[in-house]
Amino acid sequence: MTLLDANVGEEYVIKDIVTDDEELNAFLFSLGCYSGEMITVVSRKKSSCVVAIKDGRYNIDNDLAEAISV
Repeated sequence: MTLLDANVGEEYVIKDIVTDDEELNAFLFSLGCYSGEMITVVSRKKSSCVVAIKDGRYNIDNDLAEAISV
């Protein structure tokens, strides 16, 4: 399932980043978002969601959330 399907407040393990865009992969890696890392959906908005990765919280759009498999 993707991050869009994840329940708010539950912690998940990132299984894979499904994208062909190397720049996007590098950006997510710089946030600490890579396979094996824990991620939590903090809240959802209309076109984005707030996630917690390690010690940071980030607002990511739905397209990006759809690329993250948990």
